[in-house]
Formats: sequence, structure tokens, C-alpha cells
Amino acid sequence: MAEESAAPLAGVTVIDLTRVLAGPYCTMVLSDLGARVIKVEVPGTGDDSRSIGPFTEDGRSAYFMSLNRGKESIALDLKAPDDRQVLMDLLAGADVLVENYRGGTMEKLGLGWDVLEPRFPRLIYAAVSGFGHSGPYMKRAAYDMVVQAMGGVMSLTGHPGGPPTRVGSSIGDITAGMFLTIGVNAALYRRERTGRGGKIDVSMLDSQVAILENAIARYVTTGQVPGPLGARHPSITPFEAFATADGHVVIAAGNDGLFRRLAETLGRADLARREEFLSNEARTRNQPALKQEIEAALQAAGTEEWLRRLDAAGIPSGPINDVAAVLDDPQVRARNMVVSADDGAGGRMRMAGNPIKFSDMADPDSRGRPPALDEHGAAIRAALRAGKD
Repeated sequence: MAEESAAPLAGVTVIDLTRVLAGPYCTMVLSDLGARVIKVEVPGTGDDSRSIGPFTEDGRSAYFMSLNRGKESIALDLKAPDDRQVLMDLLAGADVLVENYRGGTMEKLGLGWDVLEPRFPRLIYAAVSGFGHSGPYMKRAAYDMVVQAMGGVMSLTGHPGGPPTRVGSSIGDITAGMFLTIGVNAALYRRERTGRGGKIDVSMLDSQVAILENAIARYVTTGQVPGPLGARHPSITPFEAFATADGHVVIAAGNDGLFRRLAETLGRADLARREEFLSNEARTRNQPALKQEIEAALQAAGTEEWLRRLDAAGIPSGPINDVAAVLDDPQVRARNMVVSADDGAGGRMRMAGNPIKFSDMADPDSRGRPPALDEHGAAIRAALRAGKD
């Protein structure tokens, strides 16, 4: 077994000017990877998400806690000269600044990259915003729902003929936060070679376009605008949710060999010999007829029994879990994807773990406590003063 080493971002200090989701998600991942994250919040109210539910019995936001575990908090009014100086002192010892204001806001505060770069040439300035720092929309406000709609993802979600449907998770914010995290790590690696920092500009809208994957390929190849398909894949068949005798099962037979095996497992080996189902292209073209045949066979047993048979045959399949089932799934728990943090009131709150696993880095099942507003302010200020003496 490899000797346990320090976390990959140990020694990296991140100044976090972000709020709500996209930016805090990025800095949460950086913290999980070992960085020290100092969260700068608005005095009196703090991060907007402190007022977003659900709330614990004593009124604290579980939403905030799930995204800000293990961070430190200092309250600063960035328009007040003394507090701006505290921020500058923090940046002097920092590696990364993360912000998620709309484009142009940091420049109005006198904290844009053009001001900070000459003063802190090794600083990595990481910005995430709705539309980025260029283009006609740069100063527009955005939330997850807005970019899911504008980026095309909502046009692909739901069932044909149904109303506009948002993806159930805030992928507008989360994908942008993940892309920003990738950019920060790439910039840290480049700085090791060049000695210089740089600015990273990630747009939530850009991030939605980036994950459209084969929807773009289908449009530019066929000229047909893709639409929602419910729970099925647009170009691989069978690859969707099917009704069983007592529920549903997802089956993903991604090639001809898997389809033949599926047909045999269903007791319908003849399906794999029928001309309209001989190839993936033919199966996709005749998807409604094939689904009818498969679901007729699936009525012979319930979901659990079919999952057992499909797994034994090596056919990719799974149940449609709700959140409670996910948190109780033995694979999820074995991978330490359900962790907990001190909730600050003597209890523990469960939350999602870190999916990035290193062979030589500890992956504890607990995380640092989410901070109270300005909890670390006095200690941080004292440390800065001591550093000047």
C-alpha cells in the first residue's frame, strides 16, 4: 500500500469572494483537495445562500453548509478602505482569487485583473459568471435556470410535447464550477513552470454549450433540431428506461453483442435476428416497436428480479433510485460518497463526498465544519497584523 501523502493542494491559499453555488462549488472542491479557503462575505448578511433553505431546527441553512464545509469566514465591506486593505493583505499571501460577480463588477470595485495583475503577478484570478467577461451579454445577470434555458439543455430535457423542463440538479452552476476548478488546477501547474499567474474566465452559458455533446453533432450533421426524448438515448438503442411488472429498470445495451445477450436474457432471442433490429441504426430507427417488445417481455417479473438476471448476464442496467435510495446504496457508501460535517450545534449533517479519489490521499468520512459568518475574521486580521510586525 502506498504511503499516504499530503493532499495535492496542501499549501495553496484561496481567497473566495463567491456566493450561492457556482463559485462556492469550485472552492469546495479545492478545499476537499487540500487548499485553505478563506471565504470573504458581506458583513451582516454573508453569502446569499445563508438565507436559502432547507433550514436546520435552529435556523441555519443546510444549503449553505453543504457547499462551504471546511472553509474559513471573514466579513469584509469591499467598498470600505480599511476592509479593502485587509483583502489586499490577504491577496499578498494567496495563490488563487475566486469570484463570481457578473462581468464588470470587480472593475467597478477597483479590483479587476488589470489592477491586481501588476501588484500580484503570481496570483491566479479565477472568475465564473453567467456570461463571461466579454460579449454582448457580459453584464447581464444569470441564474442556473436562465443558462439551462439559453444553453439548449432545457430544449433536450423532458418528454416530447411536454412543457419546458429544468434538469433536476443545478447543472448550470455546477458545470461552470467544475470547469473553473479544472482551470485553477491547470493554472497552478502552469505557474510552477512560468512563475506567473493569470486570469481564468468561465461562463455558465459557455459551460452549458460545452456539455451539449452529441446534440450539436446531430444538428450539424442532419440539419434537424434535437428535442426532448424522455429517458432514452438519441442514437443508441435500446438505451432507456423500461417498465417492468412493478416499476422501471434502465437498460443500456450499447452494441450488437449486448443486444443479443439482452434478447436471450429476456427469453426473446428472436429479436436479435429480426431485420428491423439487426443493427444499432436499425434499432434506433425502429425504437418504438423494439421498446414495445422489450416491455412486453419485462412484464414477466419485477424490477429486482430483472436487475438480478441482467447483472448476471453482464448487461449494463440499474434501478431508478430516489435520493434516499442513493444515500443508502452500498456502492455509494463503499466509495465514501456520503460524508458528514459538524453542523455547529452538536449534531452532524450528511452531504455528498468528493468523487476524486487519490491512491495515497486520505478520504475521511467527515469534513470540516461550515463556518459561521465572520467566525475567523478576528484571527485572520490578527495574523495579518503579526505578519507586518
